[in-house]
Amino acid sequence: MTPNRLIHEKSPYLLQHAHNPVEWYPWGDEAFRKAREENKPVFLSIGYSTCHWCHVMERESFEDEEVAALLNEGFVSIKVDREERPDIDAVYMGVCQALTGSGGWPLTVFLAPDRKPFYAGTYFPKRARYGRPGVMELLTAIRKKWVSDREHLDELGEQVISTVAGHLEESSPGEPNPELLQRSFHYLEGAFDPVYGGFHSAPKFPTPHQLLLLLRCWKRFEEPNALEMVEKTLQGMYCGGIFDHIGFGFSRYSTDRKWLAPHFEKMLYDNALISLAYLETYQATEKVFYAEAARDVFSYVLREMTAPEGGFYTAEDADSEGVEGKFYLWTPAEVKEVLGGDDGDYFCSLYDITEKGNFEGKNIPNLIQRREKIFSDGKVPAWQERVGELRRKLFAAREGRIHPFKDDKILTSWNGLMIAALARGAWVLDDERYADAARRAAEFLLKNLRNQEGRLLARYREGDAAYSAYLDDYAFFAWGLMELYQATFEVQYLEDAIRLTREMYDLFWDDESGGFFFTAIEGDELPTRPKEIADGAVPSGNSVAAWNLLHLARLTGDGNFEELSQRQLRAFAGAAEAAPQACTFYLCALDFSLGPPQEIVVAGEKEDDRASRLLKVLRSAYLPQAVIMHHPADGERAAAALIPHIDGKEPLNGTPAVYICENYSCQEPVTSPEELEERL
Repeated sequence: MTPNRLIHEKSPYLLQHAHNPVEWYPWGDEAFRKAREENKPVFLSIGYSTCHWCHVMERESFEDEEVAALLNEGFVSIKVDREERPDIDAVYMGVCQALTGSGGWPLTVFLAPDRKPFYAGTYFPKRARYGRPGVMELLTAIRKKWVSDREHLDELGEQVISTVAGHLEESSPGEPNPELLQRSFHYLEGAFDPVYGGFHSAPKFPTPHQLLLLLRCWKRFEEPNALEMVEKTLQGMYCGGIFDHIGFGFSRYSTDRKWLAPHFEKMLYDNALISLAYLETYQATEKVFYAEAARDVFSYVLREMTAPEGGFYTAEDADSEGVEGKFYLWTPAEVKEVLGGDDGDYFCSLYDITEKGNFEGKNIPNLIQRREKIFSDGKVPAWQERVGELRRKLFAAREGRIHPFKDDKILTSWNGLMIAALARGAWVLDDERYADAARRAAEFLLKNLRNQEGRLLARYREGDAAYSAYLDDYAFFAWGLMELYQATFEVQYLEDAIRLTREMYDLFWDDESGGFFFTAIEGDELPTRPKEIADGAVPSGNSVAAWNLLHLARLTGDGNFEELSQRQLRAFAGAAEAAPQACTFYLCALDFSLGPPQEIVVAGEKEDDRASRLLKVLRSAYLPQAVIMHHPADGERAAAALIPHIDGKEPLNGTPAVYICENYSCQEPVTSPEELEERL
């Protein structure tokens, strides 16, 4: 079949549709010019390459000649990768949620040639069923309305975008206070599933930023139930089928309450944020299992999701050979063929692999029935060593199957999250491999994801970097660089984080109402500039920006960062007041701002064994209010100029020392690991 215009794109999602009979256009002036000249409405379809229901809609409708004929005759059809163009997705997803009360992908929107929307929805089957209108009926009705009453649709578009723009652009200011943390805790407490962990019923999403907030509530308010909710959720997720027990890594969400049956796609951002939750819980509880769970996630990312150049790929699909989850499912016979009778029976019994099956006649390996026994003492189970060898054999056999599609584009924003996670992993687990991976990714982004003027870019694939970066790209990458500084004490990463944050202010800050817009000041393609504070699958860019500003203010002592961080917190306190459960990473930033502040300086060479023993104590401690800095024994001038806190904090008579300043007063330096542990 002759390819359509998408054949020239780099996006794997757009390329998946390049041989549809639909005459797709990429987003751009050419498509909207054609719509104006031919007086046609625009059919906008937004999705991503590993989206299961996007694949279903493509098979049912976009590969269908009958649907294509209607689209090609009466509409200009535009296909958008929401991961490449989150700015477009943010605006029109807001429209869909305003019009229908819900959203999701595939996102389907009808626009006038001036880009103003008048109708929106998500997945539509070819023909009406299950109470959903069909694509055929919808296209026919809208085309008829367009011809007979275009004026009404234009008016509707004006009303929709006016209403939605007012909501998307607002900041919702207020006064931040500790009560917001308590309110969010009580909301999550009420939504918690005490049997399987997680919040609400099915479907269940990991939402690790909620767990990060609960850890802070446990610490600040001495709420034991907050920690219990975190632990039960992380244990439930690990034991369920949402975790890949053969090859590791977490899927995007569970379709059931037990965490058993996921939509099998694996997203880079989920695995980054989930690993952060396991790492912090390990620090809070000292239970080795949580450290090992984080290591499992990193093993998956470094093996499957790391490009040779150093960046991280975006996602892996749910489907293989056109069947959801096929790559991940097992029968008892398949297991025994690989492991033999005795080991096969043992593995099947342990991981719930039966003749009946637990997913469409086959089996998702899981430990749900074993959870209580596994976590009775918080240790890694003794049988793990035997299981590890069996798992490796099954993994080797599974490698011979047809793999799910991998979206190999590299996104600055999601790479920033994984850099943050790996850097934190390097710090907490004292594992240089993770620091090296984070360094390589950071260097790759700094080298390849900038244009000739030095402006950050959002997407890289096959040597092509494109799209001016969005707020999330700046905020998430700066976060990763700050974590990389605190993991390695290499000052250039802090310098880069500062530079990106200042660029972010210049490009995205709203001088009138405060807060950061999602799109930069020069953007003019869309009818509105959204400004997001509510967290979704990832924290909002504004929440992470608040986090970054607060940490940079503490690290550098720069009053400008301090002032801006407080303006940022006030700009969205009203939104957090209205729905604290939707702004949990903003509340993590708020918790940090409430203090008491801790500035910890390690003086002495890291390679000194005496310094290593002090660092080991710091690595194991859960210190959500702390920033940790390093003053090398040779008194590096660049570091002292950037980080005034380290000035004058030297090793004591050649012995490495730790200086703790808490709540604006400094204690005597500590040289003994035992005394340091007691102080902390």
